[in-house]
Amino acid sequence: MAIAHTSKIEFTVELDENRVPENISWSAEDGGINEEESKAIMLSVWDHKQKDTLRMDLWTKDMPVDEMKQFFHQTLVSMANTFHRATNDEKMSATMKDFCDYFAEKLELINK
Repeated sequence: MAIAHTSKIEFTVELDENRVPENISWSAEDGGINEEESKAIMLSVWDHKQKDTLRMDLWTKDMPVDEMKQFFHQTLVSMANTFHRATNDEKMSATMKDFCDYFAEKLELINK
């Protein structure tokens, strides 16, 4: 089957003199996103040859801690949902969602 379309997502990270992110922006032409500002990125890439996950976690100096906690919670919820779609494993998906609820409760994140 021939490739019918290529899509590109780009991140631009502006660093200070110590190579700490000051500004992050991203673009995804197919999604109508053009140089949209962000305060944090979590990206995972599966290396099928090494059977290992490569990670890039970046956040700007001015990312508020309360927003970072919310970002983590929403990322965990998203991972639980993606896990369910990818594996159809109801039991483990429910366990992951229970942990997300526990995480939110302990951080006192109420419907954020």
